[in-house]
Amino acid sequence: MDNFQIETAQNISISQNVAGVGERILAFLIDGLIMLAYVIIVSFLAGALDVSAGEEWVFYLVIGLPLFLYHLLWETFWNGKTPGKAALDIKVVKLDGSKPAFSNYLVRWLLRMVDITLTSGSVAVVSILMSGKGQRLGDMAATTTVISEKKKPDLEATLMVNVPENYQPVYPQVTVLTDKDVQDIKELYQDSLRNSNFRVIRSLSEKVAGLLEVTPEENPSDFLKTVIKDYNYYTQQ
Repeated sequence: MDNFQIETAQNISISQNVAGVGERILAFLIDGLIMLAYVIIVSFLAGALDVSAGEEWVFYLVIGLPLFLYHLLWETFWNGKTPGKAALDIKVVKLDGSKPAFSNYLVRWLLRMVDITLTSGSVAVVSILMSGKGQRLGDMAATTTVISEKKKPDLEATLMVNVPENYQPVYPQVTVLTDKDVQDIKELYQDSLRNSNFRVIRSLSEKVAGLLEVTPEENPSDFLKTVIKDYNYYTQQ
C-alpha cells in the first residue's frame, strides 16, 4: 500500500493510504458478482411475469438501468463506496481528501468505458501502478483516487511514537502536559484526519499552542505531530 502527501486548502498536510491494485480488483469482482446475481433475479422475474415479446425490451431497459448506473449510483449516494469497495474498506475521494462532487463521480464513471470495459481493465491497472497516486484515467480526469480506510497495525492507538535518536525537540513547553492530555490530543487529531475534519485540526492546534504559550510556524497538522513527538522525546529520556 503506497502513501502520498497532500496539502489541503486549509494548509494541513495529510497522508493518504492508496488502495492497492489487488484490493480494487477484488472489489470489482465482488461488485461483478452482485450485478450477476441481479441479472439472474431479473431474468427469473421476466419469466415469472410472462412478459410478452413486444414488452420485453421495455422491461429490460427499465430493470437494466440500475445495472448500467451501478457504480455511479452507489458511489454518489454511499460516500464514494460500492458494496465491493465497502467490503474491502476502500472508497473514492478527491486528491485533497475531501468528498467528491457528483461531477467528479460522473467523470470517472464515464471513463470506465476506456479504463475497464473496452480494455478488460488493463489500462486501469497500468495507470494505477504508474500514477503514484492510485489513479486510473477516470481518476486523473476527475481529480480523484481510491484510498484504504484500514487502520495500520502500528502505534496509532497508543501514546508512544517513534522518536529518532538524533531528534531535536522544538517545544520544551510540552512537559507541562500530562500523558492523558497528549493521548487526547493524539486521538482527536487522528480521528479528525481520518474524517477530513480540518477545522477541528486547526482549532485543536490553536488550543494546544495557547496551552504551551507558543506561536507555531508549521501548519496545524505538522505542529500537532511535533508536539506529540516532542512529548515522547522528553518522557522517554
